[in-house]
Parts: sequence; structure tokens; C-alpha cells
Amino acid sequence: MNSSVSSSPSSPTLLVEQAAYGLPGVVRVTLNRPDAFNALSEQAIDELKTALTQIAQSDARVVVLAAQGRAYCAGHDMKELQATPELDFYRKLFARCSALMMTIQRMPQPVIARVQGIATAAGCQLVAMCDLAVAADTARFATSGIHYGLFCATPAVPLSRNIPRKAAFEMLMTGDFIDAAKARELGLINHMTPLDALDNDVAALAKRICDKPAAAVGMGKSLFYRQLEMGIEAAYQMAVQTISCNAIDPAAQEGMQAFVEKRAPSWKA
Repeated sequence: MNSSVSSSPSSPTLLVEQAAYGLPGVVRVTLNRPDAFNALSEQAIDELKTALTQIAQSDARVVVLAAQGRAYCAGHDMKELQATPELDFYRKLFARCSALMMTIQRMPQPVIARVQGIATAAGCQLVAMCDLAVAADTARFATSGIHYGLFCATPAVPLSRNIPRKAAFEMLMTGDFIDAAKARELGLINHMTPLDALDNDVAALAKRICDKPAAAVGMGKSLFYRQLEMGIEAAYQMAVQTISCNAIDPAAQEGMQAFVEKRAPSWKA
């Protein structure tokens, strides 16, 4: 792993672990404010964005976004929101949080949410923005701001892109929790597992991705999100360009040769 990621510092707010689960190329980033239910304070937002930006520029293959304690993330820090009731402050704060969320989507590495507890409001947004999510069967999810007179506008963006429209609207308008089974049914998470098996399942998913060529994974992630916002004709045009560039990559050439020769491909990365 190169220096750009190994220099990512841990802090009281954020823990960064290289070669997580014993897998080279897997970086685990852990929210570390369990007493505050891992709320996204200004400091937490900035530190997480900085860490992910550094990882994006490294040779890391997969990122696991985890959390300490009973809660995955309870959303924004309400004490900070209440302490500065000013429009300019709110605009800047929510813009910074949105920039963090877009960092997750724009980085070439797939990001897996490891959800061990409740994920509410911007915490639910965080899960929805991750490319993949594995949750304990005891995890619960809600866009609960409406209970406090605050519609979860920014969480609505990824939530409505992850689950059916009417289900998203109901969550946003009622603030009600859904359990892990319902979250999997709706498509908010990929897998549900007992809490004591959560790390094993996350590690298995990460390894399956690490076993694939980095170039194909990175190009594929970028194409996946960009084409979703396009009309079908433009999406096909972008897909043609992407798969053509992918096909001339040495890893793809080796994969095709291996298929022809009826053997397993031999990839360096």
C-alpha cells in the first residue's frame, strides 16, 4: 500500500486501518464517536472526507465504512445544528456533508457500509451513498428528521435512488424505522447477517471484489453512476466508450485469453 493511504491518520473521531480483515488493499475507516452515536459533527465530516480523498488516490482496492458502538450513525450533530441557527451556517454545513457523500461515489474504490446498529437521517444517507451495504440483522434505518420538524432533504437524494419511490417517500414523511430485513427487501442493503457474522460477511464481499482487476472495477464504478443520470442513448454511448477502453487493458486481454484457453486468469492486481 502506498504512502498516500498509509499516512491517513487515525484520530479520536476516526480510525483508519490498513489491510483490514487481513486482506491487502482493504482499508477500514471507522466512525469513532460511540458516546455521541457517531453523529456527523463538523469535525467528523471534515476528517472523513479527508481520509476518503487520500484513500481514493491510493492503490487501495476496497473501503469498508464502519462504526464503533451501538449506533452506526445518528445523522448530524443536533447540538451543533441548534447552537448556530443561521442560514449561512446551515448552507455551508449541509454543502460540506453533501461533498462528503459525493466523495464516496466519485472514488474509484467500492465502498462497503458495515452497519452494526441504527442508521438515522444523515446516517441512513451515508448507508445509501455507499456502493454496497452489509448489515447486522439487528440494524435499523430511518430518515427521522421529520419528527423534529426537519425534512431529511439531503438524505432523500440517495434514498430515492436506492429504493422504490413510494417506499422512500413514506420513510421521509413518517420518520419510521425499518428493520434490516425490510431494508434488504427494498434494496437499501445488499446482505443481512447475524451480528457475530458481520465481519466475516463484509470480509468475504471485499475479497470477492479484490480478486477482480482494479482497472475494471474503477471504470465500472464510474460508468455505473454516470449512466444512471443519462437518457438511454447517451448511456449506451458512454458504455461503448468505457467497455472499449476496458477491453484494451492488459487485465482484460489476459482474461479473454484465459477464457479462450479454458484456464483461470492470472492478474497482478
